Order: sequence, then C-alpha cells, then structure tokens
Amino acid sequence: MTGRGAPGALRTVSGGGREPLTALQAALAAEHAAVYGYGVVGARVGDGRRTEAREAFAAHRARRDALIRAVRDLAAAPVAAAPGYALPFPVPDPASAVRLAAHLEDRVAGACADLVRAARGPLRTEAAVALREAAVRSARWRGGGVAFPGLAERSAATGPPAGE
Repeated sequence: MTGRGAPGALRTVSGGGREPLTALQAALAAEHAAVYGYGVVGARVGDGRRTEAREAFAAHRARRDALIRAVRDLAAAPVAAAPGYALPFPVPDPASAVRLAAHLEDRVAGACADLVRAARGPLRTEAAVALREAAVRSARWRGGGVAFPGLAERSAATGPPAGE
C-alpha cells in the first residue's frame, strides 16, 4: 500500500483513553480474521480473481502489522490471532470464495467505522482510510456497494428498529 493510505501512519495515536484502545484491538482482531480468510479465498477463488485476492491479502497483512504497532504504541499487548477461524458459511467453490471476500471486507469496514468513532487525530484519519479501502474492496467483490459502509453491518446485526 502506498500514498495516504500507508498503514505505517497508524503509529501516531491521539485521543488517549480506553475506548480508542478497545476499538484498535477490535480492528486488529478483524484484520487477523481477514488475513486468515483470504487464505481460504485465495485457495478457492477462480484464476481471474486470484491476483485481486493476493493484493487484498497483502493489504490486510500490512494493515494488521500497522495496527499491532499502534497498539504497542499505547503500551498495550496486541490481541493475538486465533489459530483458526470458523467460516460464516461453507466455501467449496469460486462463487462462495467471492462471497467470503465481500463478507471479510464488510467485517473490517465495521471495525474501522468503530475506530473512526473512537479515535482522534491521525489514528482517526487512518481508520477512515482503512474503512474506505475495505468498502471499495467489498464493492469490487460484490459488484456493488452499500450506502453507509461500515454501518450497514452494524444495523444488520441489531435487526430492524422497533415497530417494523
């Protein structure tokens, strides 16, 4: 990754307090899961999208490493990756691999949206960049975007408003 979205810029943390650290750890956990998930995507996606999967894998590894540094800059221990992750659905073929990639990006976008809300300064800016990148990747995998990337996932988890 290059330019303004370079994950190394996450090392400057502003905003202090417990909430940014909690959101940072959640974003890191989402990146750990994305790195794992893209291993599955890369193994199952068709040849025509394998390069896209490889690029996304590399982007998530770089962002994960930057988040690890950001957590350490707060004098905290970064949340560790799990040895394995349960997939949200079976991934036996290229079509389901594409669905998984979009799902992974949506999960990362949700975690980044929470970090945007919790952080201040450069960390907030980089979280917004990460949110945008995840939303763009999700739209590419899905073939279309959502109105509010990072928020749609949160509303789907909580269900419709009362009275609907």
